[in-house]
Amino acid sequence: MRFLIAGLGSIGRRHLKNLLSLGQRDILLFRSKLSTLPEDELEDIPVEVDIHRALAAKPDAVIISNPTALHLDIAIPAAHAGCSLFLEKPLSNNLERIPELEKAIESGGGKVFMGFQYRFHPGLQTIKKLLEKKEIGRVMYSRCQWGEYLPGWHPWEDYRKGYSARSDLGGGVVLSLCHPIDYLHWLLGEVAQVYAFTGKLSSLEIEVEDTAEIMLRFFSGALGSLHLDYIQQPSQHFLEITGMDGLIKWNNADGAVQLFRNSTHQWEIFPLKEGFERNNLFLDEMRHFIEIVEGNVQPLCSLQDGIFVQKIADAIYQSSLENCIKNIS
Repeated sequence: MRFLIAGLGSIGRRHLKNLLSLGQRDILLFRSKLSTLPEDELEDIPVEVDIHRALAAKPDAVIISNPTALHLDIAIPAAHAGCSLFLEKPLSNNLERIPELEKAIESGGGKVFMGFQYRFHPGLQTIKKLLEKKEIGRVMYSRCQWGEYLPGWHPWEDYRKGYSARSDLGGGVVLSLCHPIDYLHWLLGEVAQVYAFTGKLSSLEIEVEDTAEIMLRFFSGALGSLHLDYIQQPSQHFLEITGMDGLIKWNNADGAVQLFRNSTHQWEIFPLKEGFERNNLFLDEMRHFIEIVEGNVQPLCSLQDGIFVQKIADAIYQSSLENCIKNIS
């Protein structure tokens, strides 16, 4: 199987290392050569700087890990060429070219997997099973928070120049930290309405929003609150889901799930298996993508899931701009 990796920043390098660790050796790189990371590990891998020449090498699959606003510049021609796509989150920086992408996929016949790696987190997978078993009864509301200090993300580079800090590259906390939007949709069902405030509240030298407070109403009737920021030190990422019959808690710091049952007034703990590392999420999603390309499984996170996250992100921005509730169509 031949892979093309488009974008060799930190996430592209991670995907490259994981492909190699999974025994994949037929790899081609498409890059701008603007990355601030060392070049040593890329020396023996062929490189193209023109996407059409890269696609002429007939890759089976394209991993799209360049800046958010440039995703579809790669995805659309790759889809036309019949390649299967691993699209890093989010799908794009807006909804404008998504119909063009859908037509290209239909024309080329390739498959699409969205890279929301938290769907592979054992803790969140445990929560999904608990919810399916109705262990806490009917879900009433959820609370989720992810705050992480932006300058600490990539200490080797100037945070002001990274894509997360730049509007022209699709930055901003809503898009850059959109994983909870996806996993809340995955765990609790489709979102019907959004009401949000976004803004640049800190002294960070960036041109995008660094904070978002988001209210969600799900079609099930449940409510949700989501907080995202580029500010918090130390970082914090947690989820709580309250039902009529109990409570579920998850904290990314230790990855464990806590289940409180009202009937017994006791907690049950579901710890992560010993030896779990963050890279396990990325390895598992890459294994899954290989299985998708081989035709063995359907995507755990589909193009339609990616489009739904994009619609919610767009509604968040519009709600904040217009100071009103936005319906998700």
